[in-house]
Amino acid sequence: MTTPHLKLDGVETYIDQYHILQGVSFEVPRGEVTVLLGRNGAGKTTTLRSIMGLNPAAKGKILYNDQEIQGLPTYTIASKGIGYVPEDQGIFADLTVEENMKVAIKKENDETKERLEYILNLFPDLKTFWKRRGGNLSGGQKQMLSIARAYVNENDLLLIDEPSKGLAPIIVEKVMESIQEMKAKTTIVLVEQNFIMASTIGDHFYIIDDGRSVYHGEMQELKENEQLRKQYLGIA
Repeated sequence: MTTPHLKLDGVETYIDQYHILQGVSFEVPRGEVTVLLGRNGAGKTTTLRSIMGLNPAAKGKILYNDQEIQGLPTYTIASKGIGYVPEDQGIFADLTVEENMKVAIKKENDETKERLEYILNLFPDLKTFWKRRGGNLSGGQKQMLSIARAYVNENDLLLIDEPSKGLAPIIVEKVMESIQEMKAKTTIVLVEQNFIMASTIGDHFYIIDDGRSVYHGEMQELKENEQLRKQYLGIA
């Protein structure tokens, strides 16, 4: 049996006194897109933050390439090859696109240059506005920059949180196409409220409800199961 690229087993996480994650378990197959779905406040963002150690897990195990990473500092987790695109994009507003990318790059070598060239071809707006400050970019361009910063390093797992949030439909389509292309090169865990985007990109899904993983399967199953979508996602 193939070892999952990422595995969460009974993860529980508190934020202050609030018990946000109360038992999240899932497996992420290598080279595929696993989508975390659920209503607002279900615990999806906290799940990604727990993987990165930003909201440390109080209980349970998080295994990356079969090694436990819960309890490690965030910078150590990132150095193992996990890229994170947060919901708020996390770019530096006062730095230019070029400077944002330079800050993100861990080591400059031929492979990194190739990845940078690839991502700039994927997001030509970044090349066009290379000298523009991050804070002066459009919402869609900021999202592209955030994804580019996570992808440019030798990360073989990307955690992407709500990439379509607040974007115009035409930009959502562009971001969706780009992630689809990237999934041929890296494993992705995607949190996404836009079901059309999630179901187009995703191979597998896990539903998180009230801080627990409650259902999972192939994405095609969810597309065909209206009752399941209504029960957990509130969509027909």
